[in-house]
Amino acid sequence: MSLMFKTALTAAEVKAKAIELGADLVGIADGKVLDAHPPYPADPRRPSDITEHDAGRVIVLAKKLNSGVARILAWNDRHKYYNDELALTMLEESSLELVYWLEDQGYPAIIVPPTHVDPWRYDDDPAQHMTTLLSLPHAAVEAGLGTLGLNLQLLTPQYGPRVVLTAVLCTVEVECDTRMKEALCLGPECGRCLKTCPPDAVKAWDRDWPACDTHRSPYGFAKLAGHIESLIGAATAEQRRELLRSETTFNLWQSILRGAGAITGCRRCADVCPIGADYEAMLKDAVDAIPENTPAKESRLAAMVGDAGAGSAGYDAQSRWIGELKFYPRVAAGD
Repeated sequence: MSLMFKTALTAAEVKAKAIELGADLVGIADGKVLDAHPPYPADPRRPSDITEHDAGRVIVLAKKLNSGVARILAWNDRHKYYNDELALTMLEESSLELVYWLEDQGYPAIIVPPTHVDPWRYDDDPAQHMTTLLSLPHAAVEAGLGTLGLNLQLLTPQYGPRVVLTAVLCTVEVECDTRMKEALCLGPECGRCLKTCPPDAVKAWDRDWPACDTHRSPYGFAKLAGHIESLIGAATAEQRRELLRSETTFNLWQSILRGAGAITGCRRCADVCPIGADYEAMLKDAVDAIPENTPAKESRLAAMVGDAGAGSAGYDAQSRWIGELKFYPRVAAGD
């Protein structure tokens, strides 16, 4: 009979292995801390809800998104969808390899991908916003990788919001990272995410998730269900034939084939965010101007400035993960 012995590991060794396997950023959060501080208490999604046995540590991995497609301005460019889907696939493979490595050391582990939602929470409404089993942006903050921005996307010092995330749950007794205490986001004093957002989904430290879903998953389940309903409801055989052979059907087929346009989609808010060491060198010359900006968006931002700090509902609800706000000069209108 062979016995499985646990290899003594350090946080540095776990992180080094994750980097070796292809991750660009790695942080380790305490599962008990995430359990004690769910980001949405009315609907808590905690590591212990996924596993009762192996959630002592939440190892968050990030892969940077490539800058070349971020320089393409159209939000619905399929090159962007495919590049992002390939980056996510690579990160998921790295996460799986990390799981196997941890288990070789004697520690059972579980992947939490960013695309897995709980089917038991689905209420027969294709337009319903479905969230993941664990909020990876919040877990990433607890793991010391960054802070949340105005629309609650993760911002990192290295790449701003231009990353994809996975997590590995594993009860390996290694040191945890600590949260950044000072906000990286410039808030509504900047507001570039709001200015560029095609569905106008950015709120003050919040997001209109159903509106965002129409763009961040433009050929996802809601689009598929709606297209099938149109096919069924078409008045004539010729109309059904036209819908069946349409570009929408072709794009849905492509998205089912690879997930591009279903699990990846619009990321204009990430493209134009000035946070991150990569922005000045790789992006600014191509994305500094924001063609989607309008006077109406400028008015929304102006109203938001001064009413989005401590004491505001959005900030107070998420202040743990946003961090302490700093004051910045207002970005000029039209930027």
